[in-house]
Amino acid sequence: MKIDVLSLFPEMYDGILNSSIIKRAINKKLVTINVHNFRDYSLSPHKKVDDYPFGGGEGMVLMPQPIFDAVDAIKTPDSYIILMTPKGVPYKQSIAYDLSLKKHIIIICGHYEGFDERIRSLADLEVSIGDYILTGGEIPSMVLIDSITRLVDGVIEKESHEKESFNNNLLDYPVYTKPVNFRGMEVPSVLLSGHHKNIENYRYEQQLEMTKTRRPDLLEKRQWHEKTIFCFKRK
Repeated sequence: MKIDVLSLFPEMYDGILNSSIIKRAINKKLVTINVHNFRDYSLSPHKKVDDYPFGGGEGMVLMPQPIFDAVDAIKTPDSYIILMTPKGVPYKQSIAYDLSLKKHIIIICGHYEGFDERIRSLADLEVSIGDYILTGGEIPSMVLIDSITRLVDGVIEKESHEKESFNNNLLDYPVYTKPVNFRGMEVPSVLLSGHHKNIENYRYEQQLEMTKTRRPDLLEKRQWHEKTIFCFKRK
């Protein structure tokens, strides 16, 4: 897996690329991540990358030329190009799984007021990480990098992410560690029983209850999915 990021602020990635699971994945050569400053591709004498919007309006707009030329310089036949934008599809775990199977991902990060609309023609996918506005696409792109990298084969044990929240449209079950009693709060006795079937049932019940309480929308999706599969099997 190779990830190339186009950003005006490559230094923002120093921390995430040199820490934790992402660093280990890079060191094990399971993932290659490069960050490019697309200002370097500007043909302007002063390396200008933005200008005022036609028709007037607030802020500055990123010009197409530097970004198009940067993409042209690094793309391959295997490249899958992602545009970070509030106008994109909401990012979900299922998208992270799909992206983790790609050979080469290029992530374009915006800044200032936005992109020249023509830049959208480069993208295979436009992604938003939520209904709020950030200074630029760098932090959202880090969310993608982290969520994708940990799913790449060999980075972490497969069982670790197969049982996490959002798989099968359920939140994860609560977990506990030592001590058994902390300030009057005790670990549920079933988890200390050693009875694996009872523990499995307890955890599944907790997943259902937590999802019903906190994210009923996920439970509705799960029920719809199960009905769809049932109808398909009957046919």
